[in-house]
Amino acid sequence: MPVPELAAKNVRSEDVVLPPKPIAAFDGAQGQSKVSQQPQVSHQRVSTTQQSPPESESDDNSIAVPANQSCRRKGCHAISSTKTNSSRDDEECVHHPGHPLFHEGSKGWTCCKRRVLEFDEFMKIEGCKRKKRHLFIGRSKKDSGEETMMTLRHDFYQTPTVVIASLYLKKIDKGRAKIVFLSPTMLTVDLPTTDNKRYKADIPLFGQIDTTQSTSKIMGTKLELTLVKLNGASWPTFRSDEQATSEILQIGNAGKA
Repeated sequence: MPVPELAAKNVRSEDVVLPPKPIAAFDGAQGQSKVSQQPQVSHQRVSTTQQSPPESESDDNSIAVPANQSCRRKGCHAISSTKTNSSRDDEECVHHPGHPLFHEGSKGWTCCKRRVLEFDEFMKIEGCKRKKRHLFIGRSKKDSGEETMMTLRHDFYQTPTVVIASLYLKKIDKGRAKIVFLSPTMLTVDLPTTDNKRYKADIPLFGQIDTTQSTSKIMGTKLELTLVKLNGASWPTFRSDEQATSEILQIGNAGKA
């Protein structure tokens, strides 16, 4: 059964190691039940589910560490800050390389000998291993089979002065995403996600835009573009390579030529 306190403290309940329980056996000659211990085994996790891949040993230096990230190593309570990317040479990660060990009310770690009774005291047990630099983000997933998205669903509406377009993609990584207004009629996007997907494309625009005034905003499920028109002409489509439909959604009156 999952332990709520563990999930809140960055300790997975499946990592907890429980010592072997005694086995009761009936002795027919004596008419009594005898309690014997199971053979001693090494502390090893057993799970019926597929094991997750090994944790990265270090952060990818090519990726910026966001603020307020918790160190992934067990027993380390370090939190990243806005200054983390400027200098990391002085970081020291004090953590537990082993797993939590709970037995008859006592709590500790398989990698060290100290045992306590209260859960709060267990969380305060200082790590027994020291490593240079914390593990805030791990390694990049680019080399582990990143999925390339060939197309994205999109829609748009417009006013006489702007086009508001949405490209729908969940979990866009704000730290790595790139949106560039190349020219009045060309937009380029590179949208990696935190779940190992990526959409990368050059988008030809139907009309001309002011590249200095146009903006973009990354949301939870999409990229929203606010494209400032160079004239008041109506756009029948968002992209110049799309087939026009009979429906044009425009708010307000079109500007005069």
